[in-house]
Amino acid sequence: MTTPEDRDDLTTSDRASSTPEDNMQGTTPDAGQQDPNYGMDIHLQPDFVRAIVDAIQADDTDTARALVADLHVADIADLFEVLSSEERRSLARLVADALDPNFLSELEGAAFDDVVKVISPSIIADAVKQLDTDDAVYILEDLNAESQQKVLHALTREDRTALEEGLAFPEDSAGRLMQRHLVAVPEFWSIGQTIDFLRAQEVDQSPNDFYELIVVDPAYRPIGTVPLSRVLSCKRPMRIKDVMNPDPHIMHVTTDQEEVARQFAKYHLISAGVVNDYGRLVGVITVDDIVGVIEDEAQEDILALAGVSEGDVNVSIRDVSRTRFIWLFVNMGTAVLASLVIGLFDATLEAMVALAVLMPIVASMGGNAGTQTMAVAVRALATKELSPANAMRIVNKELIVALINGVGLAIVVAIVGMIWFGDILLSLVLATAMIINMVVAGLSGIMVPMILDRFGVDPAVASSVFVTTITDVVGFFAFLGLAALVLV
Repeated sequence: MTTPEDRDDLTTSDRASSTPEDNMQGTTPDAGQQDPNYGMDIHLQPDFVRAIVDAIQADDTDTARALVADLHVADIADLFEVLSSEERRSLARLVADALDPNFLSELEGAAFDDVVKVISPSIIADAVKQLDTDDAVYILEDLNAESQQKVLHALTREDRTALEEGLAFPEDSAGRLMQRHLVAVPEFWSIGQTIDFLRAQEVDQSPNDFYELIVVDPAYRPIGTVPLSRVLSCKRPMRIKDVMNPDPHIMHVTTDQEEVARQFAKYHLISAGVVNDYGRLVGVITVDDIVGVIEDEAQEDILALAGVSEGDVNVSIRDVSRTRFIWLFVNMGTAVLASLVIGLFDATLEAMVALAVLMPIVASMGGNAGTQTMAVAVRALATKELSPANAMRIVNKELIVALINGVGLAIVVAIVGMIWFGDILLSLVLATAMIINMVVAGLSGIMVPMILDRFGVDPAVASSVFVTTITDVVGFFAFLGLAALVLV
């Protein structure tokens, strides 16, 4: 049995005098008195936003601060993002110095740019001092060079050095994500020593949130981890080496954040140490940092497929138009290429008008099939489910799927063509072209992302242009070419 003397006494003086019933007092609202807006985003409701805008227009600092005082930092960030650019800047002038500094790390894109333009570097510096180093680096990396230097010069030498080292790591790397404040202990310590050490730490010397202790050797290389729950439940005389998890998951400072997120998801990690080129522990990444990375990477890939970016809602009309125009211009070029293919068969189209009616079916179905396969391939590449080791198996699978779907759709369109135009040869040409284009769509949908990935090009960004071009050109060429050979 475990006795009280064997365990650490952690503020247990009130346990005997309190009961679960006592602890529940006052925590549950009376029936029928629940806020009708409970669970809703009150800060995004039209009435609330209107009240904020009215306070901004009246330059009413007290009202604006009162309205946002009880909001969570994430809700404050949401509120800034639904306002116009001018309203954001005005609200920031009124309330920024009174807000939890964490709200800056929740802002993104144009909303962040608008806010930091109007608040002084000293306010940003005060915010940075109160944040974990990973959040502080996140804020600093989005500032322009001049503002960044002003903020850094307002910090202590120790803080400035730590943040400059963080900014020196590649963007979107583990070095940018990690917290430099961490808790590391030697393996020969006892549980009691460890608890005493944690209690003796100054608040500003330890991370705001941590879930595991990292065990290090004399060279400060990580050799294991110990969950906090295990530290609290073990007897004081026990040694760290006897309760630690050996072989910890370690990230290098240059590891891409997408790979870090993949490992967290795969191995169900709650934290991971980060090491430098010498294997020495320099930081730690926690699961709350990775949640945002996973969401950002997924959104980035989805939006990239359509040639847009996450900030399009809040970015200026000029910038959105410019970025979308480039994508649309590239697509126009591919459309011209498909039109040139059609132009090769103008005599065939003049001889048989029905071809002009039916040819969009072939190209459209091929494009849709290619997009389906491409989406699966892009995701599989991102999650490492598709690799050189299983590439041939996946390619063969997609070809078989494309062939099966192609034959099935060919039968359907052949029947439709026969009923519509009463021409058996035309129906056979349509069906054959459908099979050819569906197979090509399946092959291009899987091969194009793989080839782009092999050459270091993000398949989420570039795949769709190539796949749609291939399916359009092959679809038109197969249908009109067969028609020229058989029907005209």
